[in-house]
Amino acid sequence: MMTFNNSSWRLLQPSFFLMGIPGLEESQHWIALPLCVLYVLAVMGNVTIIFIIWTDSSLHQPMYLFLAMLSGIDLVLASSTAPKTLAVLLAHAHEIGYTFCLIQMFFIHAFSSMESGVLVAMALDRYVAICHPLHHSTILHPGIIGRIGMAVLVRGLVLLLPFPILLQRLLFCRATIIGHAYCEHMAVVKLACSETTVNRAYGLAVALLVVGLDVVAIGISYAFILQTVLKVPGGEARLKAFSTCGSHICVILIFYVPGIFSFLTHRFGHHVPHHVHVLLATLYLLVPPALNPLVYGVKTQQIRQRVLRVFSLKG
Repeated sequence: MMTFNNSSWRLLQPSFFLMGIPGLEESQHWIALPLCVLYVLAVMGNVTIIFIIWTDSSLHQPMYLFLAMLSGIDLVLASSTAPKTLAVLLAHAHEIGYTFCLIQMFFIHAFSSMESGVLVAMALDRYVAICHPLHHSTILHPGIIGRIGMAVLVRGLVLLLPFPILLQRLLFCRATIIGHAYCEHMAVVKLACSETTVNRAYGLAVALLVVGLDVVAIGISYAFILQTVLKVPGGEARLKAFSTCGSHICVILIFYVPGIFSFLTHRFGHHVPHHVHVLLATLYLLVPPALNPLVYGVKTQQIRQRVLRVFSLKG
């Protein structure tokens, strides 16, 4: 089998071929419709959330500032995935340049890491609000919130930047067909003819590090919250305290459950059909950005009232 290094490869084979959803070629245009709806919901919902928080000074509080960060990340995440995926499924635009493929892969994985980091920050906010309510504004002041946001950004960039760098050192075969609807890291790694142990090990380490530490941090926060709430006298007061965490818990489940399931089936579910892997991976990147604004819009009174006010003014 003929192999070639990066420089000669880019001259001879300057692009990858995205298959879309292998095995479901005849149904891809129908599959694209709900994905398109999810993308439209993600853009409209997250832009609305950012606009409302930006323009309403009463919402410049830790919970809503973190929500604005989450919405910004969701916009980038959905926009890094959906346009090319929809182009592949609807317009059969299967080709993607080598550089653009690496850029898309980096953005998808880096901003997924950032979203996980923001969910940890939101858990910290709920912990301080419930366990130390008198010191909430002094502990989570704007300066600290800015530093947390910067830490989340830097972590995502630093941990995921080696992905495209490590791919640059691989030798590729002529078969540059990616069995995916977008440039997913492991799907690209599997095309290499050279040794990929470092790439695979680093990818697994980052996934376990980010998800593992973040889930543990969120779990510890909610353990302290539960301990504090159970000490509150009266069932109604406890219910009110728990209700302030409802939106965040829903968003955590929406983000982590499909992601962990997709990761486990990709790594260990060798008997799961490939098109199921691809569908899960694609939905994982579009469902949370589409549902997060709806969850906070329905469950958060201030956001709901502000949305209704905006639309009533337009009417």
